[in-house]
Amino acid sequence: MPHVITQSCCSDGSCVYACPVNCIHPSPDEPGFATAEMLYIDPAACVDCGACVSACPVGAISTASKLVDSPFIELNAAFYPARPADEKVPPTSKLAPVIEAPNIRQRSGGPLTVAIVGSGPAAMYAADELLTQKGVRVNVFEKLPTPYGLVRAGVAPDHQSTKRVTRLFDRMSRLPGFSFFLNVEIGRHVTHAELLAHHHAVLYAVGAPNDRRLDVEGVELPGSGTATEMVAWINGHPEFADLPVDLGHEGVVIIGNGNVAFDVARVLTSDPDDLARTDIADHALAVLRTSRVREVVIAARRGPAESAFTLPELIGLTAKCDVVLDAADHELVQRDLAVVSDSLTRNKLEILAKLGDASTPIDRPRIRLAYRMTPQRVLGTDRVEAVAFTATGTDESRTIEAGLVLTSIGYRGRPIRDLPFDDDACVVPNAGGRVVDPSSDTPVRGAYVAGWIKRGPTGFIGTNKSCAAETVHELVADYNDGRLHDPVARSGALERMVRERRPEVIDSAGWKAIDAAEISRGGDDRPRNKFTSVEDMLAAAAAAPTPSLGRRLLAGFRR
Repeated sequence: MPHVITQSCCSDGSCVYACPVNCIHPSPDEPGFATAEMLYIDPAACVDCGACVSACPVGAISTASKLVDSPFIELNAAFYPARPADEKVPPTSKLAPVIEAPNIRQRSGGPLTVAIVGSGPAAMYAADELLTQKGVRVNVFEKLPTPYGLVRAGVAPDHQSTKRVTRLFDRMSRLPGFSFFLNVEIGRHVTHAELLAHHHAVLYAVGAPNDRRLDVEGVELPGSGTATEMVAWINGHPEFADLPVDLGHEGVVIIGNGNVAFDVARVLTSDPDDLARTDIADHALAVLRTSRVREVVIAARRGPAESAFTLPELIGLTAKCDVVLDAADHELVQRDLAVVSDSLTRNKLEILAKLGDASTPIDRPRIRLAYRMTPQRVLGTDRVEAVAFTATGTDESRTIEAGLVLTSIGYRGRPIRDLPFDDDACVVPNAGGRVVDPSSDTPVRGAYVAGWIKRGPTGFIGTNKSCAAETVHELVADYNDGRLHDPVARSGALERMVRERRPEVIDSAGWKAIDAAEISRGGDDRPRNKFTSVEDMLAAAAAAPTPSLGRRLLAGFRR
């Protein structure tokens, strides 16, 4: 019985390299790898050895026998040409790396030293690419006391398999030459110029932290927010732990139908007892236990064929939740099915066509997908009461009652001090990750970007792997060609400077102590129980086995 991939790809590539018969595609040397929603196992080539199951860092691979009636079996098979089930095919991939950074040419002045700002997937993949070569030191700076960015604070708590990629990041952080400087904000505690004085290069992987805001009347009313803020609140992000969330109303509207919208809708309609076995924040679980929400409407401006969510997320949503469509939207789905030829889009439409009818009674909290709905204004006097829409392209109006309105319409990068910024694209101007001054079209010496601040808010967690590899390729090439100046500061001066300015800095030992404490707090029933305040994180980090660091942390906390 062949194995089957059941969720979006993390792009680690371990499963591809582990497979002895090269039956997993697209592989890293194939053009579709970097942008694929998921990878596919060829059922005619799979020898059922299980190597891919052990290699996958996020637990996305299962045997077909465990997936009764799962659409993933057909999806994996449909990626390949039809062949007899007993036909075995030869290897079809040479497994060449997508981008192979040139070997570092060692200098007499010391190893290549790189500062990475940010600690999410793009940052960690960049660190991993750099540390595959000898003679490299990487210092990762993060403004929060905990690392891993959106994997920790942006992935829904009921997607624990996706969060397992942090195990891979933990292994990266233990590589020789790697150091954490957590709870340190670049631009506030340390400047870009100071980083360059201590490193050959600075690589920014800070994501796109700002939400795109809906510009309609009433959006400022209490009860209106963003799905991103909601996910951060659910996950216990310390900056959003006190977000005022009122679930005392039966209706919720989410504007935008990407994966984040699905995450929020799924959590809001889930059984709190099921969520209690995840790493959801205690404050969020307490509010969800008192929730009166009966229906979450996910409204999109465009039609079903243009849906922003990915196929694995749609399959996962319909497997866990009651999801329905209005009769008019069912007609839109059938209309799109009649003209769409793209196989991925057709797969989405075929699943949408099987959804229930919204006219049926609501037996338990459910999700309703609504299409061709353009928001006009948020209605309410003292707080949100409803949202007024028009049918896209018409004058037909429609009002949906809701006590909570969340927008999920995209993200924007934030300008980085001392670097150029493209206000239209909301990214740092760059060529392959090398920062470029748009006024002169020349590289900014020693400055690089990866992730969303480089390419915009596109792709999945795994997309950052090839993105980071491209940036590291450019950085190493510049180093080898002598375009990166040696640090002027002496060895050890960086740590002294940071500790003087930020006594509450947390290193790898401190993060390990926080991690261990959270896992212990989770007990036998939960993967972890997160700290949601910086003060509690600092107190946990002070228990790290390095006495001098613990004393510094406590001293900083007491001040």
